[in-house]
Amino acid sequence: MTTPQQPIASGFGAESTAAEVLRGIDLTGKLAVVTGGYSGLGLETTRALAAAGAHVVVPARRPAAAQEALAGIDGVELEELDLADLGSVEKFAERFLATGRDIHLTINSAAVMACPETRVGPGWEAQFATNHLGHFALVNRLWPAIERGRGRVVAVSSTGHHMSAIRWDDLQFDQGHYDKWEAYGQAKTANVLFARHLDTLARDRGVRAFALHPGGILTPLQRHLPQQEMIDRGWIDEDGNPLNPAGFKTPEQGAATQVFAATSPRLDGMGGVYLEDCDIASPAVPGGPRTGVKDYAVDPEQAARLWTVSAELTGVDAFA
Repeated sequence: MTTPQQPIASGFGAESTAAEVLRGIDLTGKLAVVTGGYSGLGLETTRALAAAGAHVVVPARRPAAAQEALAGIDGVELEELDLADLGSVEKFAERFLATGRDIHLTINSAAVMACPETRVGPGWEAQFATNHLGHFALVNRLWPAIERGRGRVVAVSSTGHHMSAIRWDDLQFDQGHYDKWEAYGQAKTANVLFARHLDTLARDRGVRAFALHPGGILTPLQRHLPQQEMIDRGWIDEDGNPLNPAGFKTPEQGAATQVFAATSPRLDGMGGVYLEDCDIASPAVPGGPRTGVKDYAVDPEQAARLWTVSAELTGVDAFA
């Protein structure tokens, strides 16, 4: 059954924190994989899940930095993984599957945003490759453990998906001018479409998938943005301090929606939808504010098409 893209009155909102969302939820005995779980929202997610009793596996591109960030958090296991390198993804998955453990929660939180034009692997555009293709390959390679865990897969997208649909004629920006924000928008749309189709494929096997916008939060995700650009966008002042009119959440608030998507009993039996502010989001209003989800990001035909293309590019499809 397809879940409607409409709010469910979850009882939480924009100011809810990850700890509040998890209050009363016992994750003892559950295993979570959180990419990017050592920085920004991922770190807050790791901290909240571990505090609720989960064992959290954190795959990290920078293990030394991850070890320092995760120091003092019990129940965390660090592994090496570079999402931009499909060989690294395959090796991580092989190591994990060899342990025979089940995965109950998968949160794809790692991302790059608005970076200068960068090519990885066989010449792929880095934001699409890292934010989408790396996670696509990871989930498909970990699928035996995810299926046994009969839990949830969460794709952390963004309101940035409003900036671009999938560029079917030029996925990798091989033609013409490169626009870092359009590339980011395409990658975030891909995250939503991934969750949409994964839910279609996996729900009969007991696994549900969600995508979400965590909210605006100043984290290391902005590392590629010049300070002047953030000033011009009204995000920070001349001294680098966040400006409240920009509506930024704290990292604890920013992590709440992905934790809600991964654990809330309010979402039992649901899936394939896009969330924001700890609830299912409404469809975006054409010409309206940048809230809700664009039709093209939850379109089942585009979701299926992207899955096929992604499987061809990565060479992996657990459902083939």
